[in-house]
Amino acid sequence: MTMNVDSNVYTNVDANAKKKLINWIGLLGIVAFLSYLAALIFSPLDFPGYNWMEQAASDLSADSAPSRHLWEQLSALYDAGSVVCATCIAIYVSEKKISTKLFRLGIYLFTIMNWVSKVGYQMFALSDSGKEIAGFQEAMHMVVTAIVVLLSIVSLIMLIVSGCRHKEVRGPGIWASVALAMMFMGPIGMGAFPKEYFGIFERFSTVAAVGYNAVLGVYLFQGFRISQKSEV
Repeated sequence: MTMNVDSNVYTNVDANAKKKLINWIGLLGIVAFLSYLAALIFSPLDFPGYNWMEQAASDLSADSAPSRHLWEQLSALYDAGSVVCATCIAIYVSEKKISTKLFRLGIYLFTIMNWVSKVGYQMFALSDSGKEIAGFQEAMHMVVTAIVVLLSIVSLIMLIVSGCRHKEVRGPGIWASVALAMMFMGPIGMGAFPKEYFGIFERFSTVAAVGYNAVLGVYLFQGFRISQKSEV
């Protein structure tokens, strides 16, 4: 007797399955998020005259910024943890074939974004805080920013669409919509409000990506306790 398996059949993930190392690594997403928040909140204390409401967060880590050393200390776990967590998420959803190809592609692009952000900003950090975009270093910093924003938006849209189409990934899709809304609040606020409030809205965009990585890290820790779509 042969059994026909419908490609739309879903199998439940065992919620009580023993967690493996890769699941525990998901907690690095939360650690990275807290590390980033600590750098945002406390680094300005070592930067006389810095106005967080007006200036970009990247000014705190500029080569000439007096707060650079403190920023590097406080954000050390963010620098390493965010990339490791995102990479493990991508590996896990690939090996376990979580949901659909569209969902997994969104995760892959989000992981690439984390790598571009980590490597790109380290290679092309601003040479001077508050300096206008004039030299090669500053221009490349903006190119990296454009790539990071593009990858973030495309990946989040994919995850939102996946969440709308497939209930087993509706949770990550809802969180992706929140992150995307925060990202759009950044440029909208920058354009609608005086430049004295640039720093506030710029932080909406940066915190959104780091926060969503932490959310996915929680899903990884739980073993993506959702239904997996059987692909046959």
